Amino acid sequence: MPAHKKHLTKSFHQRFAKITAGFVGGYAVTVSLFMALSLWWDRAGVMVTLIFGGFILWAGLMIVAFLFRNGWLAWLLYLLLAVVFSAVFCFNQYILPL
Repeated sequence: MPAHKKHLTKSFHQRFAKITAGFVGGYAVTVSLFMALSLWWDRAGVMVTLIFGGFILWAGLMIVAFLFRNGWLAWLLYLLLAVVFSAVFCFNQYILPL
């Protein structure tokens, strides 16, 4: 059964923003989150968990990107999360090592 036309995104830019936010932004959030988690838990264990749990998180973030009305807001949220997790990692790794 095909989708109802009124629920589909008509703008090419919005579709492009949602697709790229799901793929690239979701991947960036997933990797940066697991890098931040590796500071407090066993690094090898977290990286093994990244292989399986990371795929599930990435797929979930890909679906969430399509729930936004505006694809650029999805990009903004994903970039903000990735920067926060990366900043936590860099701050704890280089500036204030435990």
